[in-house]
Amino acid sequence: MTQFSRSPWRVMSTAAAATVLMSACGKGQQAAAPAPSATAAAAPAVATVNGSPIPRADYDAFLKNLLQGKPATDLTPEQKGQVLDELITMKLVSTQAEKDGLEKDPDTAANLDVIRMRILSDAESQKVLKGKEPTDAELHAEYDSAIQSMDKTEYHARHILVPTKEKADALIKKLKSGAKFEDVAKAESTDNSKTSGGDLGWFTTSRMVKPFGDAVKGLKKGETTPEPVQTQYGWHIIKLEETRDVAPPPFDQVKPQVMKGLMQKKLVAYVDDLKKNAKIEKNPM
Repeated sequence: MTQFSRSPWRVMSTAAAATVLMSACGKGQQAAAPAPSATAAAAPAVATVNGSPIPRADYDAFLKNLLQGKPATDLTPEQKGQVLDELITMKLVSTQAEKDGLEKDPDTAANLDVIRMRILSDAESQKVLKGKEPTDAELHAEYDSAIQSMDKTEYHARHILVPTKEKADALIKKLKSGAKFEDVAKAESTDNSKTSGGDLGWFTTSRMVKPFGDAVKGLKKGETTPEPVQTQYGWHIIKLEETRDVAPPPFDQVKPQVMKGLMQKKLVAYVDDLKKNAKIEKNPM
């Protein structure tokens, strides 16, 4: 199943603020991070630093980003004070940075531009997706489509990996002459599975590079590839040990992932539409 992730941007804090919030987790009743309200702008400032106020909305946004959307227990007055102290420190130091002209530093200016783009991009993404949660019918249709395309067989196989086709051909002849696959793997294979006789355990072919997966699918139980298989890792000799059926996960178990996958598709479609109507020119790097 595909997974949907929000923008990776989160306001970073120092270890002190993070420690305060992490220590609050798991104690008392859980509550979501406070979100700025419509009247937040009119609320009294939480602090003033050298005559410059820190709005309540800034404090709420700072705390929300520290929590990263995770539920948290109610903070004690002492913990809230520690978070405020951290914000005051940021205000004090950042104000001094402005006095020192660091906004004009090329690296700092570039970072500020990227941060602004990330925050606005995240806000736009949330706006676009608001109220567009998929229906149960859409979720079941997406689930059914994913189940149809998923691997329904797991394979247990061994392999011997060598750097050249000539070496692989020589080892295949050795195996045809009666050498035990596990012994040849331990002696000749170049990857970590050699210690277990080339045993790769159970896997679906979707987890393997295509030439390897296709070769495994073409084998019967106990068979070894008659010709070496080339991938970007080298040349493989593959032996299929066993196969077994894979039961698809029940809908209720993967419903959150299906939901995120569909929301991701809607966001990708929105971005693709923006790109179609935009004039984009890429310069040589």
